[in-house]
Amino acid sequence: MTHTDSPGTEGEARYLRVLQVLELVAAATQPVTAAQLGMRLKIPKASLARIIDSLVENNYVMKIAGEHSLVPGPRLANLALGTIGNGAFKRSCRAVLRSLVQSLGETCNLTALDGDRVIHIERVETHEPLRLNIEPGSRHPLHCTAGGKLFLAQMNLLERKELLDRLVLTRMTPQTLTDRRALEKELDRLREKMIGEDKEEFVRGMVGVAVPVMNREKKMAAALVCHTATARMGLVELMEFLPKMRLAAVQLSGLLVGREEH
Repeated sequence: MTHTDSPGTEGEARYLRVLQVLELVAAATQPVTAAQLGMRLKIPKASLARIIDSLVENNYVMKIAGEHSLVPGPRLANLALGTIGNGAFKRSCRAVLRSLVQSLGETCNLTALDGDRVIHIERVETHEPLRLNIEPGSRHPLHCTAGGKLFLAQMNLLERKELLDRLVLTRMTPQTLTDRRALEKELDRLREKMIGEDKEEFVRGMVGVAVPVMNREKKMAAALVCHTATARMGLVELMEFLPKMRLAAVQLSGLLVGREEH
């Protein structure tokens, strides 16, 4: 038996294949199929099927009902959240958000795309008594949140269509856009402005605005969101925060790609 055929090496190869599958599913901007994974990773069909079945059974990936596509599962999302939510990144991220909250006086948070929802990565609350309490790790709909609408707006038309085909446009408040045509018109408008808006669409009495945080390839990696109670200010006043939010987004982008902003 050669070294490359040893049980230890075979075991390491299996673990590596699992990690490669998770990496591709997590990085994909739209659901991926087993065939696509097989082509990319050159994994035998039977071996890949066993890997996928195990990952689905343990909630690391999920199969879309009625399709043969895979999206990140809750345990994969929690793993990613734990990775970026600890250590130097967490401290640096909170420092940027804390500085922004001190400047704006309103709650700010960083959200990421998690399948067909947004997940809160980090958050710093305002000191105002009237506020929306959301814990890091919470997941919320795309179609009625500022960060979610920003992600939808910045997708290419094919990605957006495929995602909207799967979404249920649940009415959260009287202001929620539940008509797909109206929502797509709104997303086109937001795409031009490169922002996301929540006009009391998620929670009555709360408005929000979001700006993109870019990765090294200049693609949207996260959304920086600021929201407030309408008892303090409306969306028009909140929009005045955009210049400071965009500066903070540049700092957060630097953290995400592992470089310092000067």
